Amino acid sequence: MTFVKKYSFKKQGLRVALIGAVSFLFSNVSFAADRVVGANASLEVEPGARSAALGSAALAIDGDYLGLTSNPYQLANVNYGWASLSHTEYYEGTQYDYASAVVPLGKGQGIGVAFARFGADDIPYIKDGEPLPSGNLYNTLSIADWMFSVSFGKKLFDRLDLGVSFHGIYRDMDQSGFGFRSDVALRYNVVDELYVSGMLKGWTSSAAVWASGEFEYTSPEIYLAASYALPVPYLYGKLGMYWQSAGLFHQESRAMGFDDDDRGGRVWESPLDWLAGGHGGVEFAFDFGLTLRAGLSSFTTFQSVTAGAGLTIAKFLKVDYAFESHPTLSPVHRVSVSLSPYLFAKKPRAGTPEAENAARKLKVLTEEATESEPEVSEEIPEIVPEKIEGAPAETEVPAQELVEDSQPAAVEPASKGVVVETDDEVLE
Repeated sequence: MTFVKKYSFKKQGLRVALIGAVSFLFSNVSFAADRVVGANASLEVEPGARSAALGSAALAIDGDYLGLTSNPYQLANVNYGWASLSHTEYYEGTQYDYASAVVPLGKGQGIGVAFARFGADDIPYIKDGEPLPSGNLYNTLSIADWMFSVSFGKKLFDRLDLGVSFHGIYRDMDQSGFGFRSDVALRYNVVDELYVSGMLKGWTSSAAVWASGEFEYTSPEIYLAASYALPVPYLYGKLGMYWQSAGLFHQESRAMGFDDDDRGGRVWESPLDWLAGGHGGVEFAFDFGLTLRAGLSSFTTFQSVTAGAGLTIAKFLKVDYAFESHPTLSPVHRVSVSLSPYLFAKKPRAGTPEAENAARKLKVLTEEATESEPEVSEEIPEIVPEKIEGAPAETEVPAQELVEDSQPAAVEPASKGVVVETDDEVLE
């Protein structure tokens, strides 16, 4: 055992004491730290169908509470409790199941929790030294990443939102392990419906510790994003555009390949290459609840096209679907559902997206009703006096008398038995 001498904080300082404590804790552990790409890759998978259909530009998208692992600042704008579920079928029976719940903590802040499992079951295997089994009598095993996330969002100012999230992973594979990552994100409302966002992913580093004692980590990374929405009254809806950049600091795959030659440089080394590594999409949301989406998960190839649709039912139930293509692998289909019991019983609160959609729809209907109403002239038509038969040529009936004569006689209810004089008969 390594002996650590006791130092005086006053003489040697806090720094030396911390170094000694760390040395003592890890003196009996064979410790190896390796820097890798994607230490906790399961956290990079986009669970929400809406974000996936928009090219996985989750950092730019507000109101998709299945994207808490990529976008915690949106909790600053949550005004109702939402529960969301998603399911994705990958290759060879691999599945990704995700569930999240968000709750407002008052005006301008909210909290969210999420659980996920990414893995495969019934994988056949043969132990070392055992003969091949006959038929289908293989031993089977399961491998999976179990993930848990806690996120918090708060509105710092009228135009600035802050989000912080913490993620933990438990791995059950050929050996067990643990992983963690922490993120922080900001969004700023530039003007009207134009927003810019930034995220520091893994500010504590993204690290994984295995039962063998191996330690892997991925350095922090910064991402940028932008979104813009434009009302389109003539089509009864709203057009939204979303973009998310590649990482600023480190090399990432700019083309969807697997060789080192396909990796581009940092933003200051090749700005065009960095822009090509981004992804994004567009969506059009109709006022009656239907939304159509399309995007690219990589701007380097059209073989990475994504598409999807969403349907909002009675404002409290949202169903989304996403189709994701890949240059080399099979397409992926993703389905997600979000439910808000509170919206089922209450009207949308003022200032929320639900209330804005309802107000916009009411405004369009009011404008249409106003345009369809006939214009009523307030001018009284000029009445030309007519000559009375038998009267002198110079004599004319004043216009005022003609107006009075043209007014219909007041008709009283028949129950009073009043006889009304008409032109056909005069009662003496």
